[in-house]
Amino acid sequence: MNKQMRYWIRRILLVVMAGMVAFALYQTISGKQSKSPEVGEKAPDFELKTLDGETMKLSDLRGQAVLINFWATWCEPCRDEMPAIQNVYDRYKEQGFEVVAVNIAEAPVSVRGFARQLELDFPILLDRDRKVTNQYDIGPIPSSLLIDQEGKVVRKHSGQMQEKQIEGYVREALAR
Repeated sequence: MNKQMRYWIRRILLVVMAGMVAFALYQTISGKQSKSPEVGEKAPDFELKTLDGETMKLSDLRGQAVLINFWATWCEPCRDEMPAIQNVYDRYKEQGFEVVAVNIAEAPVSVRGFARQLELDFPILLDRDRKVTNQYDIGPIPSSLLIDQEGKVVRKHSGQMQEKQIEGYVREALAR
């Protein structure tokens, strides 16, 4: 390897290392490391737009058991889980149960078509900039949190849920 090649390799490595150090410092200084709410903790409030353009806040649902489901139309387990969520919603919505389906970073037209195709009638919120997804520290999807009537997290679940499982969680939350 000639001198000029070694010179450029060193320069590139120096720039990459400086970038990594700067990023680490930014993360430390900004202190914006989200932490997912744990079971028993109060669920952080948030405000998002619905597919209809209305604004919805989690705190507006206080007094009801709420399933917050983070999902995307391209996610196969999310697609498979939605009919089960709709069925449980249909059975328990008159008993104080609400679903808040938080779509992650997709265009409203795609989400609207998906909701129409599956005949979903619970609120679908649009988290276009991933603010709430990051606030709740959501990793793999689908991910769900069940919130009780007082706004506390009762259950957390990562991955697809089956209808009986969802129903059991909802019954548990409504019995509190």
